[in-house]
Amino acid sequence: MHRFLTAWIGSFQEFLLLAKRAYTNILRRPHYFDDVLMQMDIIGFGSLPIVLLTGAFSGAIITLQMARALNTYGAGSQVGSIVALTVVRELGPLLTAIVVTGRNASGIASELGSMKVTEQIDAMRALGTDPVQKLVTPRLIATAAMLPCLTVVADAIGLFGGYLVAVPLLQIINASQYWNTSWRALVLNDLAQGLIKPFVFGMLIALVGCFYGLRTSGGTQGVGRATTHAVVAASIWIFFLAFLIDKIFVSS
Repeated sequence: MHRFLTAWIGSFQEFLLLAKRAYTNILRRPHYFDDVLMQMDIIGFGSLPIVLLTGAFSGAIITLQMARALNTYGAGSQVGSIVALTVVRELGPLLTAIVVTGRNASGIASELGSMKVTEQIDAMRALGTDPVQKLVTPRLIATAAMLPCLTVVADAIGLFGGYLVAVPLLQIINASQYWNTSWRALVLNDLAQGLIKPFVFGMLIALVGCFYGLRTSGGTQGVGRATTHAVVAASIWIFFLAFLIDKIFVSS
């Protein structure tokens, strides 16, 4: 038990040091803007199809589940507001972060892990290039910038998915009433909560993927282990941070 706690605390300390260096490098030169744009394309546009599918089906499933319960109490007209609040506050940011974790945290860990086991990162250091500045900071900036954008897209398509189920399919509410109740249910606190979460999740996903990638050892098997650890760790931290952010907003 003591050995496990020592190893865990040591790993967490290394993670915090990596995060500190990555954030510090944002203000330091050189700035690798080409790498940032390339990562934005990979993380943002590359994740768009799966985010669209996830958002659409999440809104549709919520509507299907809530319509029956609301009709029982004669409150079917409130389905739009419930879908809007659920998607914008929780499911949009959370599901988008989990999808991006599965796609990009694993990709970052495997890419950096392959560079580590083939000694490309050591070659960078030998040439005077800071691997954190070159590899970690661009991914941190790109993921933190693109995940809120992907979340907005997921929220919009989730509301549209709920509309398709509530209006044409179940016919429990008309179109104008659905959209009016959806927009009126959202207040500034909900929008802030729905945008702060993906911003925090984006930084976490990038840092966790880079952390496990840079710690890779043991050849190709080590790359596989790093990829698995990155996805699992990022997913657990996402749910933990979601709870903390919810606690802050609920208490305020």
